[in-house]
Amino acid sequence: MNNYIDTECLKTLRVIGAEMITKAKSGHPGIVLGAAPIVHTLFTRHLNIDSNDEKWFNRDRFILSAGHGSALLYLILHFSGFDIPMKELANFRQKDSLTPGHPEYGHTAGVEMTTGPLGQGISTSVGLAIAEAHLAAKFNKQACDIIDHYTYVLCGDGDLQEGVTMESMALAGHLRLNKLIVLYDSNDIQLDGAVSLATSDSIEHKVKSMNWNYLRVEDGNDVEEIDEAIRQAKLSVDQPTLIEIKTEIGYGAPTSGESSVHGKPLTEDELQILKDNLDSHQMAFTASKEVIDYYHSSITLRGSQANSSWNYLMSEYAKKYKEDYELLNQYMFNDLRLEDYEGLPEFAVGSSVSTRVVMGKVLDWLSIKIPSLMGGSADLTPSTMVKGAGGIFSRINPMGRNIKFGVREHAMAAITNGITLHGSLRGFCAGFFVFSDYMKPAIRLAAIMGIPSLFFFSHDSVCVGEDGPTHQPVEQLAMFRSMPNTTVFRPADAKEMASAMLLAMEIKDRPTIIVSSRQNLEVLDCTDFEGVSKGAYIAFEPKGTPGSLFVTCGSELALCIQVAKRLEKEDIFVRVVSMPSMDIFEAQSEEYKNKVLPKRITKRMAVEMGSSMCWYKYASKVHGIDEFGKSMPLKYIAEAYGFTEDIIYNEFLDIVKN
Repeated sequence: MNNYIDTECLKTLRVIGAEMITKAKSGHPGIVLGAAPIVHTLFTRHLNIDSNDEKWFNRDRFILSAGHGSALLYLILHFSGFDIPMKELANFRQKDSLTPGHPEYGHTAGVEMTTGPLGQGISTSVGLAIAEAHLAAKFNKQACDIIDHYTYVLCGDGDLQEGVTMESMALAGHLRLNKLIVLYDSNDIQLDGAVSLATSDSIEHKVKSMNWNYLRVEDGNDVEEIDEAIRQAKLSVDQPTLIEIKTEIGYGAPTSGESSVHGKPLTEDELQILKDNLDSHQMAFTASKEVIDYYHSSITLRGSQANSSWNYLMSEYAKKYKEDYELLNQYMFNDLRLEDYEGLPEFAVGSSVSTRVVMGKVLDWLSIKIPSLMGGSADLTPSTMVKGAGGIFSRINPMGRNIKFGVREHAMAAITNGITLHGSLRGFCAGFFVFSDYMKPAIRLAAIMGIPSLFFFSHDSVCVGEDGPTHQPVEQLAMFRSMPNTTVFRPADAKEMASAMLLAMEIKDRPTIIVSSRQNLEVLDCTDFEGVSKGAYIAFEPKGTPGSLFVTCGSELALCIQVAKRLEKEDIFVRVVSMPSMDIFEAQSEEYKNKVLPKRITKRMAVEMGSSMCWYKYASKVHGIDEFGKSMPLKYIAEAYGFTEDIIYNEFLDIVKN
């Protein structure tokens, strides 16, 4: 049974949470009322956080995977001492408030990740747990566990119905991530009705089959029972844990237990019934002094003391392990950077090599220079050439930085975000570019959060060949180029690829996508780092004043230069602009952009083996591919889609003449 103060705290969470949603006329009261005891118990008895040191490195991480329960998260963070005043709670979901509809990383104090798309929270948390395990293995010493924290997740039925969740949980169980604890708000109701209408799965059997520890709490209102389950979960030495906690959706509301309470704010009358049912007599948006004091002592002060104890341990660590301490500080402050370029792979002009091979070789070199890089491929290492260093990450080799994700692209991208979000590590992953479709939701979240996850892709065009349209990307470049706060590179040769990889290491406020070719490409004499660093540059300038230009990227750059040289012999002077990154080019000064693409030159043609859509900003004529590909050997691809010297030459002549 709950004691007096727990009961008072739960009343407060439930009532103010419902008030927030009713005042906003928008939100999800069901989870706030039902899951309040779960969050209350976790925060007051287990979660180690410090509101005065929000980024304390050894804090526990709490992820609200069921992001629609944001009102409950903002409330508990308010009572934990974070800078979320009561007036901001009253301003829930309103313009410019600190309490938006779903949690937003970097916007609201204490929020560890942006959540809302179900399944992403659990999956990203697997990356957080991987990061903790790796760093603990790297830095902990006997009797000096400097890295020792848990990752907790609150999820609902919807989270566990998402395929991305099953992918990530399977990997977490395989990797035996025992510091990962998922609290499952199991209320048997979802928006469309009873969960049984949509599924008859046994979550217990599912998670056990994936090598998870499974615990069950029968009374989701019993703080002591929840507390004991979390204690048991923390005793697990070789399995992550899922605790199924049976709750009542919308507890205390007149519509409790009904699907309507999931996302329908209570009316003023229903809110009063809730207060009566809970025997609550507080004024609107107020908490009693005893509730405020209890949260202050059990969360704020306890967290501050835990942080102080850790700082003392760090001082002892610094005395005993000076070099490790200095390295740890470099990790913690993301201060690992390239100090020199000795050994950087080089490729001779005129040689021929696929940019995926270059990507792999440069990444291998970078992984030696920057030991905080960690990631891998989706069962495609021999094809993408991308892998982490130090061997395969596993329970027996947590020092390894090569993650075998398996064929789990959905989860792979989210896990990569978790590794990056943890801090001190830089997550990366790789796959075939066409399967970025599976990864797009997590890449979008990385862009929203402004975190520098790295996404490497091979097989960037229809030049995949025989594998056909299912494996030939057409629209994917347009999709990612249109995504805000995302840098996309499509390099033209080995030099541009090496440049893009180096530049990606310096990008810290958004994800980077780099796509590479399957086929060999000639290393050109005109490509360079400085040009790539500006997103676009003049790769070929004719002897006479150019009256027209090509703008292109990737494997098509060499083709456009061939055509320009042929036209030059006919006294038709054509500039060729290489544009490996549109977004970086758009960030340049107007002076530079006009220098590369002068407004006076109106006769322009863009050339790329992909969707033409995004190129019309730079050229009125685009030679692209606006249909799905076909299966055929590579040698037939160029002619089939009009990417031959003769075809481009003749099309360009039409532009010049008109």
